[in-house]
Amino acid sequence: MTNHQAMIELSYGNLIPQLGLGVWKASQEQARAAVSQALQIGYRHIDTASVYENEEGVGAGLRDSGVDRDEVFVTTKIWNADQGFAPSGKALDESLARLKLEYVDLLLIHWPAPAKELFVDTWQAMIEAKKQGKARSIGVSNFNPDHLQRLIQETGVAPVLNQIELHPYFQQPGLRRTNAELGICTESWSPLAQGKALNDPLVREIAAKHGRTCSQVIIRWHVQLGLVVIPKSVTDARIRENYLVFDFELSAHEMLAIASLDKGIRLGPDPVLLE
Repeated sequence: MTNHQAMIELSYGNLIPQLGLGVWKASQEQARAAVSQALQIGYRHIDTASVYENEEGVGAGLRDSGVDRDEVFVTTKIWNADQGFAPSGKALDESLARLKLEYVDLLLIHWPAPAKELFVDTWQAMIEAKKQGKARSIGVSNFNPDHLQRLIQETGVAPVLNQIELHPYFQQPGLRRTNAELGICTESWSPLAQGKALNDPLVREIAAKHGRTCSQVIIRWHVQLGLVVIPKSVTDARIRENYLVFDFELSAHEMLAIASLDKGIRLGPDPVLLE
């Protein structure tokens, strides 16, 4: 894979591009156009999920772009209803068929859904999928420290990455620390607080100082924290804007100022409660 912009090394050696395109809530057509556009701009990382119902569009966009498959890092996820050893193996095969790909670069358990008591069985199926070459790396999304510990204790295999809600208003320092201690990369979903952080007076002040947009400042903040970040957009101009974050730097003072915005309030569901 071409070393494009910034890459982070995952445990077991695979590289993930630090900046990717998210396609949550995008239709098949929107995902197809956005993925093709993003790859032509220079993105090399696309994040989808079976529950987004746009995997066909993502695969089509990848083919439309003219970029080689092995240049692009593709993530998808096992949905809650597909948890369990056999169902999750089947769900991955169905995702690969929709994407028209032989493998994904990263497969995640979308939510722990702890009341189902199936995430360890799902993880076992994913360990198997990695052995079979259907997933180059395996990880989780929305897992709390106790869920992570349980996976590691019961299987001896740690996730390479934990994708969690993370933005200036919900910074999750404790979970980020746990991930780091376990050698697990942290990836931010809803990195712009679903647009809510874009009107923050402090962010606007920093953006004006750098001659940048608010979204560029926030994405840069994630990058400088060493996080993988996947801002979602289906708009050409915004996809392009979000990519231009590797040619400026926030000062230590500005990073601390953004750290002070943490309200500890989720926008998404609580991982313990979501089924």
